[in-house]
Amino acid sequence: MRIALGNDHAGYPLKRHVAEVLRRLGHEVVDRGTDSDEPVDFPDITFATCDAVRKGEADRAVLVCGTGVGAVMAANKIAGIRCALGHDVYSAHQSVEHDDANAIAMGAWLIGPATAAEVLESFLNARFDDDDDTVRRVAKLRELELRTARELTEGG
Repeated sequence: MRIALGNDHAGYPLKRHVAEVLRRLGHEVVDRGTDSDEPVDFPDITFATCDAVRKGEADRAVLVCGTGVGAVMAANKIAGIRCALGHDVYSAHQSVEHDDANAIAMGAWLIGPATAAEVLESFLNARFDDDDDTVRRVAKLRELELRTARELTEGG
């Protein structure tokens, strides 16, 4: 898979490790993050990273910031992106299997290299369980996205 990797300054210390894990797992890395610990705005990095998924330039996105929370919030504002917070193996695969997540965010301040590697492997090896219930629920997520976008444009 092609994986878009984005990080802000807080995620920079974990970035090299994440990129190495992705490559070791056989994935191509599309780097959209910063290359230093100089402050940058995570919404900008998140958009650049997730936009690669929206445009078909990457299959999934991996975001690394301080806690992962800001990246999740920013990513889930982007149409077509379903981003999970990935600090444990179970949530990483469950988010893909049941929620069709196409992005995951991790907090460099919260997880170490070993856990990050396990989370990435679990997320990237997971496949959407396209039974009727999960398909219906993911369609409802998309409908929420469309409905709120319409309300914004229609002034409602």
